[in-house]
Amino acid sequence: MNIHEYQGKSLLKSNGVPVLEGVHCTSVEQAVDAYDKLGSKIVAVKSQIHAGGRGKGTLYNPETREHIMDGGVKIAFSKEDVETYASNILGNLLVTIQTGDEGKVVNNLYIESGCEIAHEYYLALLVDRDNKSVMIMASTEGGMDIEDVAHNTPELIHKVSVDPNSGLLGFQKRDLGMALGLSGTALKSFFKMLGSMYNMFVSNDCAMVEINPLVKTADDQIIALDSKISFDENAEFRHKNWDELRDLSEEEDVEIRAKETGLSYVKLDGNIGCLVNGAGLAMATMDVIKLYGGEPANFLDVGGGANEEQVKTAFSIILEDPNVKGILVNIFGGIMRCDIIARGVIAATEALSLEVPLVVRLAGTNVDEGKKILAASTLNIHPADDLAEGAQKIVSLIGGEA
Repeated sequence: MNIHEYQGKSLLKSNGVPVLEGVHCTSVEQAVDAYDKLGSKIVAVKSQIHAGGRGKGTLYNPETREHIMDGGVKIAFSKEDVETYASNILGNLLVTIQTGDEGKVVNNLYIESGCEIAHEYYLALLVDRDNKSVMIMASTEGGMDIEDVAHNTPELIHKVSVDPNSGLLGFQKRDLGMALGLSGTALKSFFKMLGSMYNMFVSNDCAMVEINPLVKTADDQIIALDSKISFDENAEFRHKNWDELRDLSEEEDVEIRAKETGLSYVKLDGNIGCLVNGAGLAMATMDVIKLYGGEPANFLDVGGGANEEQVKTAFSIILEDPNVKGILVNIFGGIMRCDIIARGVIAATEALSLEVPLVVRLAGTNVDEGKKILAASTLNIHPADDLAEGAQKIVSLIGGEA
């Protein structure tokens, strides 16, 4: 789950991480008022979308795709500048390297006070699942070109692996700060800031915290000038306030509907729809589809106790993707009964007038009954005895390489 920069700044501030003063705005009038409230001669006018690369993005009219302005983050030196930039940003489409060509409409702005920057750094905390630790990455080369740094000069990115059992240790904070060339007051400021940020990361079940840039000011203070934060949704039950932070306009409609129905759905770029029970089996299904030359169009886990209505909803969600040319159903019946899935598949196929090829592989509880139900139908359903056969069949049916 992602949140906006202005929300992240509030979280950082409440956890003792230094940030500049800023105001969240949803209109040009609010942006102009914010300039007066902040009392800063120079302010940053920042578009708020759930994507990086805003500074290098391009703004277009969402209806005509007419070019409006380059850059979704602008430095304003007057109230008039704020009004101009806010007018050009709000309600328009921001296209960045992370949004793709479809872009995202900007509905929120963040007006932030300026500061005298002595140097820009890059800092990120993320979960390192391979090492069961928190990985902290930092670089002296902060700013909009950090992707180029990671690609061309990876030795400039310094890493620290933190054991969650012992926490972030003093020598790790000191060593990372010194690797960035910090000393004296700046090193002390970094030391304190990083400790606060790590504590926030753990206590809020973050999946990632990225600050680009982290800056050293003229008086050697370390300040988070940006904020890109995401949470691990598996910990949602511990954080009732997350519903207040979620911006549904930034999420896919089908993913929202799937969540409300109790389904786990993520849209992908392929053309083979997948309907599977169990996250691990869903991942394996996608892997085997790719093994036989296909490309999965989605991750969709109906869970262990799906009913006929949920199966029908799952089909409808898959078919909303115009790229889907075929569907593979792969069910292992443990708690889930194969006969219920079979009836759900038939009901969904009839109700939705399914036209694309459909391959169904069933195994487990009541599998024989489920296969009989499918065989007795007059619908164009292709059975498969195992996952490999199912993947080969669906790839072949849509004209793939298998």
